[in-house]
Amino acid sequence: MKVILKQSVPKVGKEGTVVNVADGFARNYLFPRGLAIVAEKKQIEALARQNLRIADRLAIAKKSAEADKARIQGATVKIAGQVGQEGRLFGAVTAQDIVDAIKDQLGLTLERKQIGIVQAIKRLGTFPIDLDLHREVDAVITLVVFDPAAPVAAPAPVVEDEETDEEA
Repeated sequence: MKVILKQSVPKVGKEGTVVNVADGFARNYLFPRGLAIVAEKKQIEALARQNLRIADRLAIAKKSAEADKARIQGATVKIAGQVGQEGRLFGAVTAQDIVDAIKDQLGLTLERKQIGIVQAIKRLGTFPIDLDLHREVDAVITLVVFDPAAPVAAPAPVVEDEETDEEA
Protein backbone atom coordinates (compact mmCIF):
# COMPACT_ATOMS: atom_id res chain seq x y z
CA MET A 1 0.00 0.00 0.00
CA LYS A 2 1.35 3.43 -0.91
CA VAL A 3 1.22 5.96 1.93
CA ILE A 4 2.46 9.50 2.52
CA LEU A 5 4.37 9.87 5.78
CA LYS A 6 3.25 12.80 7.92
CA GLN A 7 6.20 12.30 10.29
CA SER A 8 9.55 10.57 9.97
CA VAL A 9 9.32 6.89 10.88
CA PRO A 10 12.57 4.99 11.60
CA LYS A 11 13.42 2.35 8.98
CA VAL A 12 10.43 3.43 6.84
CA GLY A 13 11.09 6.96 5.58
CA LYS A 14 11.20 10.67 6.25
CA GLU A 15 8.36 13.14 6.58
CA GLY A 16 6.67 14.00 3.28
CA THR A 17 7.83 10.95 1.33
CA VAL A 18 5.66 8.42 -0.50
CA VAL A 19 6.55 4.88 0.58
CA ASN A 20 5.19 1.43 -0.11
CA VAL A 21 4.40 -0.49 3.11
CA ALA A 22 2.49 -3.64 4.03
CA ASP A 23 -1.27 -3.19 4.33
CA GLY A 24 -1.38 -4.43 7.91
CA PHE A 25 1.48 -2.15 8.98
CA ALA A 26 -0.34 0.84 7.53
CA ARG A 27 -3.76 -0.06 9.01
CA ASN A 28 -2.55 -1.18 12.44
CA TYR A 29 0.39 1.13 13.12
CA LEU A 30 0.74 4.14 10.82
CA PHE A 31 -2.89 5.25 10.43
CA PRO A 32 -4.01 4.95 14.09
CA ARG A 33 -0.98 6.96 15.25
CA GLY A 34 -1.49 9.63 12.59
CA LEU A 35 1.92 8.96 11.07
CA ALA A 36 0.69 8.48 7.48
CA ILE A 37 -2.19 8.95 5.07
CA VAL A 38 -3.20 6.97 1.97
CA ALA A 39 -1.34 8.16 -1.14
CA GLU A 40 -4.19 9.18 -3.45
CA LYS A 41 -3.83 11.50 -6.45
CA LYS A 42 -5.17 14.57 -4.59
CA GLN A 43 -2.97 13.83 -1.57
CA ILE A 44 0.13 13.54 -3.75
CA GLU A 45 -0.63 16.92 -5.38
CA ALA A 46 -1.10 18.47 -1.93
CA LEU A 47 2.19 16.89 -0.86
CA ALA A 48 4.01 18.60 -3.72
CA ARG A 49 2.68 21.99 -2.59
CA GLN A 50 3.56 21.21 1.02
CA ASN A 51 7.10 20.20 0.06
CA LEU A 52 7.61 23.63 -1.52
CA ARG A 53 6.56 25.31 1.73
CA ILE A 54 8.83 23.00 3.74
CA ALA A 55 11.76 23.76 1.42
CA ASP A 56 11.24 27.51 1.93
CA ARG A 57 11.08 27.06 5.71
CA LEU A 58 14.25 24.94 5.70
CA ALA A 59 16.10 27.53 3.61
CA ILE A 60 15.23 30.26 6.12
CA ALA A 61 16.28 28.03 9.03
CA LYS A 62 19.58 27.22 7.28
CA LYS A 63 20.38 30.92 6.77
CA SER A 64 19.70 31.56 10.44
CA ALA A 65 21.90 28.61 11.45
CA GLU A 66 24.74 29.84 9.23
CA ALA A 67 24.52 33.28 10.85
CA ASP A 68 24.67 31.66 14.30
CA LYS A 69 27.66 29.56 13.20
CA ALA A 70 29.54 32.65 12.01
CA ARG A 71 28.89 34.26 15.39
CA ILE A 72 30.04 31.38 17.62
CA GLN A 73 32.44 29.23 15.57
CA GLY A 74 35.61 28.74 17.61
CA ALA A 75 34.27 30.58 20.67
CA THR A 76 35.27 29.54 24.17
CA VAL A 77 32.72 28.75 26.88
CA LYS A 78 33.83 28.41 30.50
CA ILE A 79 32.12 26.33 33.18
CA ALA A 80 33.18 26.20 36.82
CA GLY A 81 33.00 22.81 38.48
CA GLN A 82 33.42 21.53 41.99
CA VAL A 83 36.47 19.31 42.09
CA GLY A 84 37.40 16.49 44.41
CA GLN A 85 40.70 14.68 44.69
CA GLU A 86 42.75 13.95 41.57
CA GLY A 87 40.99 16.69 39.60
CA ARG A 88 37.75 14.75 39.14
CA LEU A 89 34.50 16.68 39.11
CA PHE A 90 31.65 15.93 41.47
CA GLY A 91 29.21 14.65 38.86
CA ALA A 92 29.74 15.53 35.23
CA VAL A 93 29.25 18.45 32.86
CA THR A 94 25.99 17.70 31.07
CA ALA A 95 24.62 18.91 27.76
CA GLN A 96 22.15 21.10 29.68
CA ASP A 97 25.05 22.73 31.57
CA ILE A 98 26.69 23.53 28.24
CA VAL A 99 23.42 24.91 26.82
CA ASP A 100 23.02 27.18 29.85
CA ALA A 101 26.64 28.38 29.58
CA ILE A 102 26.27 29.11 25.85
CA LYS A 103 23.12 31.09 26.53
CA ASP A 104 24.75 33.10 29.34
CA GLN A 105 28.12 33.71 27.69
CA LEU A 106 27.36 33.79 23.96
CA GLY A 107 23.68 34.76 23.92
CA LEU A 108 22.61 31.82 21.72
CA THR A 109 19.64 29.67 22.69
CA LEU A 110 20.06 25.98 21.84
CA GLU A 111 18.45 22.72 22.82
CA ARG A 112 20.47 20.09 24.62
CA LYS A 113 19.99 17.59 21.79
CA GLN A 114 22.02 19.97 19.59
CA ILE A 115 25.11 19.45 21.78
CA GLY A 116 27.41 16.66 20.64
CA ILE A 117 29.19 15.17 23.64
CA VAL A 118 30.97 11.92 22.80
CA GLN A 119 32.03 11.05 26.35
CA ALA A 120 30.92 12.40 29.71
CA ILE A 121 33.07 15.31 30.88
CA LYS A 122 34.25 14.43 34.38
CA ARG A 123 37.62 16.19 34.58
CA LEU A 124 39.01 19.69 34.42
CA GLY A 125 40.39 20.73 31.07
CA THR A 126 39.62 21.96 27.59
CA PHE A 127 37.23 20.03 25.33
CA PRO A 128 35.99 20.57 21.75
CA ILE A 129 32.18 20.50 21.60
CA ASP A 130 30.26 19.94 18.37
CA LEU A 131 27.02 21.87 17.90
CA ASP A 132 24.35 20.72 15.43
CA LEU A 133 22.72 24.01 14.44
CA HIS A 134 20.90 22.63 11.37
CA ARG A 135 20.95 19.34 9.48
CA GLU A 136 23.53 20.89 7.13
CA VAL A 137 25.26 23.35 9.50
CA ASP A 138 27.60 22.33 12.32
CA ALA A 139 29.82 24.44 14.56
CA VAL A 140 32.60 23.69 17.04
CA ILE A 141 33.23 25.56 20.28
CA THR A 142 35.80 25.07 23.00
CA LEU A 143 34.62 24.18 26.50
CA VAL A 144 36.91 25.02 29.42
CA VAL A 145 36.06 23.33 32.71
CA PHE A 146 37.92 24.96 35.59
CA ASP A 147 38.06 24.86 39.38
CA PRO A 148 37.00 28.23 40.81
CA ALA A 149 38.83 27.51 44.09
CA ALA A 150 42.20 26.78 42.49
CA PRO A 151 44.64 29.71 42.76
CA VAL A 152 46.45 28.77 39.52
CA ALA A 153 43.34 28.67 37.34
CA ALA A 154 41.56 31.52 39.11
CA PRO A 155 38.67 32.73 36.94
CA ALA A 156 39.02 36.35 38.11
CA PRO A 157 39.94 37.70 34.65
CA VAL A 158 37.06 35.76 33.13
CA VAL A 159 34.61 37.20 35.66
CA GLU A 160 35.89 40.71 34.97
CA ASP A 161 35.49 40.17 31.21
CA GLU A 162 31.95 38.89 31.71
CA GLU A 163 31.07 41.88 33.88
CA THR A 164 32.38 44.35 31.30
CA ASP A 165 30.43 42.52 28.58
CA GLU A 166 27.24 42.70 30.63
CA GLU A 167 27.74 46.42 31.37
CA ALA A 168 28.29 47.25 27.71
